[in-house]
Amino acid sequence: MSSFGQVQRFWASANRRRKITLLLRLLIAVVTIGYALFPAIWVTSASLNPTGSLASQKLIPENASFVNFEELLNDPLHPFLLWLWNSVKISSIVSVLAVFMIALSAYAFSRFRFRLRRGLLLSVFLVQIFPNSLTIVGLFLLLQQIGNYIPSLGLNSHGGLILVYLGWVMGINVWLMKGFFDSIPRDLDESALVDGASHWQAFWYLILPLARPILAVVGILTFIGTFNDFIIARVLLQSTEEFTLMVGLYLFVADQFTQNWGVFAAGALMAGVPIVIIYLLLQDQIVSGLTQGAVKG
Repeated sequence: MSSFGQVQRFWASANRRRKITLLLRLLIAVVTIGYALFPAIWVTSASLNPTGSLASQKLIPENASFVNFEELLNDPLHPFLLWLWNSVKISSIVSVLAVFMIALSAYAFSRFRFRLRRGLLLSVFLVQIFPNSLTIVGLFLLLQQIGNYIPSLGLNSHGGLILVYLGWVMGINVWLMKGFFDSIPRDLDESALVDGASHWQAFWYLILPLARPILAVVGILTFIGTFNDFIIARVLLQSTEEFTLMVGLYLFVADQFTQNWGVFAAGALMAGVPIVIIYLLLQDQIVSGLTQGAVKG
């Protein structure tokens, strides 16, 4: 009986430890999720606050309403929907062009062996780690000169901004996609070459379909980076009609005497909708691409 009692006490103690461990894990999970969601909850609360001020902001605002959203969508001096379209258009164009250019570069670095290959890879990486904020003056002067000959690629143009963003996103994404291409067996494209396919056909019809996860990763990272950019767009764009969403939202709080944080919060909340939709649609490809792209360098 004593032996049986010891076994019972052992299992009871083990169950208690298991329950305590589970409770601690749940507590940590709740605190972590709350900490991550609190900014979004606070922005949502501010967008429903009709006073438009953060001085008296509460988690549950008094007299909550959608007046800030109505003002945001109907203000003729601040065309929110035009700014949203500008951001989506620029980010989409940059994402498509960047994915294609980066895929070509990564395929060349992964499959071909040529002189200065390693040096070029290191150069691409060094360009990426150089702070973009230090190049703003140079970019401004460069686009100013280009605009004298090609106005659509100069200052205050979406074409010029797209060119800058394309150079901005090339660096680390080339390394990321090259790592993914390295994980694809060379036997596949070598077999295609033996069967008479060209390098372009092997790349387009064989490698790219297998690389859809990393293409989705690079596309979404590029879209988010360009969509959320403020500094470069603020310097290079000068007219209200050409502003991107982040630059346009800044106008609501730029003047300390006419700051309207409620409308700003409403705009920020709506600005997050495209990003959330893209994440939900491509989440499987994003996880697969990031994990497989980190296998080899």
